[in-house]
Amino acid sequence: MGAADRCGTGGGGPGARPGRLRRLAAACAALLLAGAAEPAPDLPGPVPMAVPDQEPITPVPLPPAADPAVLALGERLFTDTRLSADGSRSCATCHDPRTNGADARRRSPALDGTASPFNTISVFNAALSYRLSWEGQFRTLEEQAASSIESRTALGARIGDVVDRLRADAALSRQFRGAFGRDPDRAALVGALATYERSLLTPDGRFDRWLRGDAGALTAEERQGYRDFKALGCVSCHQGANVGSNLLQRHGIFHPLAAEKPEVLRVPSLRNVAATPPYFHDGSAPTLREAVRRMGAAQLNQTLGDEQIDRLVAFLGTLTGRYQGRPVVPAPPDPP
Repeated sequence: MGAADRCGTGGGGPGARPGRLRRLAAACAALLLAGAAEPAPDLPGPVPMAVPDQEPITPVPLPPAADPAVLALGERLFTDTRLSADGSRSCATCHDPRTNGADARRRSPALDGTASPFNTISVFNAALSYRLSWEGQFRTLEEQAASSIESRTALGARIGDVVDRLRADAALSRQFRGAFGRDPDRAALVGALATYERSLLTPDGRFDRWLRGDAGALTAEERQGYRDFKALGCVSCHQGANVGSNLLQRHGIFHPLAAEKPEVLRVPSLRNVAATPPYFHDGSAPTLREAVRRMGAAQLNQTLGDEQIDRLVAFLGTLTGRYQGRPVVPAPPDPP
């Protein structure tokens, strides 16, 4: 029995009790510190089929129903540079929904040209997270949207100033009145953005199709990679619909992993992970293979062999979903 079995697979989700989440995280960390994770053996022959509806990972749901007028307004605002202090950037500048919901930078530049403190997290499937940001300080998309507008490393504006700029646009004000029955204000601004972000789900990845009963959706190597993922204990922190993002955990348990501070971070989602390099909160792992190798050593005290890494990477590739009918793709690298 692996650490995942002893640790449990229900980290919690939106509305989960913080005390339960803290106890689960502490229990998982204790098991890992005790060497509870057991490596999956390299077994010959076909991989036994699991029972999809008994798996610790669940499919990404379809986006929730939303008022079309509010949704359209939120989509428009997401790309509006008037939300930034100097009019130079929008939410989509760092969270591009046309590609991977993030960007390809190790750390995106702040408004003053310095590097942001953290690698950009994809906006895709953010609505499935129990808390938001690397440090998990926001409980709702509305809170996170307001903070991003006012953060000096993101958009650097005052929401009151942004509202004034939006009110000066007669056409946009009419759109606000059509969506909310009133002119632009703080609540309508962040509410429209949050409604749009809740629509940014990426269902219908190959792994989800397998979970729904399509036995041919995965190759034997990918199924073996998923078996390794569970047996090694990766699933102790990466489970649920978002394959993570439902608890806080200490990184670098056995060996250093990335930037030393902060020590405790929200476990990232592995949805679309093959399309979101670079990796870790400091963006220090340029490839998924490197990230898997370092995670095995740092979090599980396991030296993973090349074949194991191949299988794990193959499985992780099946977590790439679709947005508006198209597969999520990596962001293009910045021009030199």
